[in-house]
Amino acid sequence: MRDEETGTWWQQITGKAIFGPMKGQQLEPVLSDEMIYATWKLEAPNGQVLAPVTKDSKEYESDWEPHVAKLPVVISFPGTPLQSRDVVIGMEMNGASRAYPLDSIVSEAVVQDHLGGTPILLVVGPDGKSVRAFVSRARSADIELFRNTSGQWGLTDSSTASQWNFQGCAISGPMRGECLQELSALKDYWFDWRNYHAGTTIYKR
Repeated sequence: MRDEETGTWWQQITGKAIFGPMKGQQLEPVLSDEMIYATWKLEAPNGQVLAPVTKDSKEYESDWEPHVAKLPVVISFPGTPLQSRDVVIGMEMNGASRAYPLDSIVSEAVVQDHLGGTPILLVVGPDGKSVRAFVSRARSADIELFRNTSGQWGLTDSSTASQWNFQGCAISGPMRGECLQELSALKDYWFDWRNYHAGTTIYKR
């Protein structure tokens, strides 16, 4: 990325200035979600949508991801369990980094793990596509959550049997009103995540 004010170049993944007057500066990351529109609209019914600029509509790529997937990658890491364009959810905690293959997360629906000494939870939402990550800890204690076996989507913790929603908040039971701390989780291609995280591990069930 290049800023208009100084012409400095910034890395998209790290937010670090790598060339120009601002070289060495670091942008502060902001917690964000990547989810399907229908799920977001349910959570934020009054939210606004950033629409394409009509006069520039021809400049927008209508089928970007399938197109990019066919292009050769600029760097690869042969000998690793993942293919270059495998999609992962990348996470960093306390100096440790790990790549969670998106296919594995979707198939498991709920992933409980420890990263950098912190208990974490990755969960697939009711739409079967959106993923969020949380610190799996409430009231100063580590907790384990699993998907409900009933037809209605929800999570249940093993210690109190409280019910939790996709926002990471307990909606019934002894934990009602408690909310888990949400974590940043980057959806990325494996080759790109690995390029910026040389010491990353790969999640295995």
